Amino acid sequence: MPSAAKQKLSASVDGRNIKVVATASAGTTIHTAVTGVVVGTFDEIYLEAFNSSAVPIVIQVQWGNTVAPDDNVIMTIAPQVGFVPVVNGLILQNGAIVRCFASVANVIMLNGFVNAISA
Repeated sequence: MPSAAKQKLSASVDGRNIKVVATASAGTTIHTAVTGVVVGTFDEIYLEAFNSSAVPIVIQVQWGNTVAPDDNVIMTIAPQVGFVPVVNGLILQNGAIVRCFASVANVIMLNGFVNAISA
């Protein structure tokens, strides 16, 4: 019977925000997905971003690969409006790494969670 367990992002300390320091590829590590390629075993990932600066900031979430634009989610995060959804339940496995970089260092905070799904 399949199961799901809610977990913190692997790069988060105690479930706290992850500061995006990188301004170019490869970005700041956010999460490393479950290893292996077992059918029905994957991480379902949710991410939100907060921009603490006074200006809009462009971010690129590198989804398991650093080759743009193949696996990048590119978006602009408005200033000081609270957490904005960035990734809503996309899945990864096989140790793929989610990274992020921003047009300005140290002003984007990412948070979220992972539903670890196993068959």
